[in-house]
Amino acid sequence: MSQIATPTTETCPECGATITFARAPRRHEIVRCPDCGAELEVTGVSPITLALAPEVEEDWGE
Repeated sequence: MSQIATPTTETCPECGATITFARAPRRHEIVRCPDCGAELEVTGVSPITLALAPEVEEDWGE
């Protein structure tokens, strides 16, 4: 008997919207909130935890 994967949800830390994952997310994966557009990083997978993704900064060769 096979198990049917059910979508998993978590709350956006920026606006509180529900984010639905159709598959199990991977740690450090970047997702976008469908409501506010914030880029979020998956910081944990069991349970799923989200944090604002770090801003990419320019590297001036230093």
